[in-house]
Amino acid sequence: MTTDVTLAPRTADDAPEYELGRGGSAHIHDAVHPGSRVRVRGPRNHFPLLPSPRYLFIAGGIGITPLRTMVAAAQAAGAEWELVYGGRTRTSMAFLDELGGDPRVTVRPQDETGLLDLESLLGAPRPGTLVYCCGPEPLLAAVEERCASWPEGSLRVERFSPKPVDEPVLSGSFEVELARSGLALTIPPNRSILDVVEEAGVGVLSSCSEGTCGTCETAVLAGEPEHRDSVLTDEEQAVNDCMMICVSRSRCPRLVLDL
Repeated sequence: MTTDVTLAPRTADDAPEYELGRGGSAHIHDAVHPGSRVRVRGPRNHFPLLPSPRYLFIAGGIGITPLRTMVAAAQAAGAEWELVYGGRTRTSMAFLDELGGDPRVTVRPQDETGLLDLESLLGAPRPGTLVYCCGPEPLLAAVEERCASWPEGSLRVERFSPKPVDEPVLSGSFEVELARSGLALTIPPNRSILDVVEEAGVGVLSSCSEGTCGTCETAVLAGEPEHRDSVLTDEEQAVNDCMMICVSRSRCPRLVLDL
């Protein structure tokens, strides 16, 4: 579903709030003016709650935000669930009044109990259990490491910042063919596919430009992408049927994209 929206004028008092914006925020306040009509669409979800009889939710800091609603959904579905919630201090942890009274919720402020004991939580795989984790990168990396021995697809994470990546497989340029636009473009080492595609006049929805939001997801028709995003799971990346063109590149000399 899409909806047309007319933007209201922005006052001088609003300006400082947006000076450091980027991505969609920067575009709205640089390229769109009061009275402009823009088309908006519903939210994208790359962190869905999949059906399961049991869930283990691990939240770090503000990562409680999406997991809180997942706990409610799991409860409504009649599934078993457990939430382990860590943060720097108790006073910095949101929603404690809402969550703290449930025996299935374990609250672990770092200044009181130290880091989360992930070994006891994840050291042994739990059959039929999905693990959902959201929080800072060190927590996500540690959870991913300990879930490596779990059945494939057991872990789902959401990142606020891009995960570390190695140097690209191809150090030089590669070609990208845009099947619907009839264009063949050269992607140099120092530029993203998204930048070159947009420079060629092909419109692509995008936002974060760092591989965390999933907005620029593009179907791959031929070739093997080098996935450098923080959105797709390992299993989704292995299929090679889509890629985030703001950060991902190519493992082969030529990619064909559905653009």
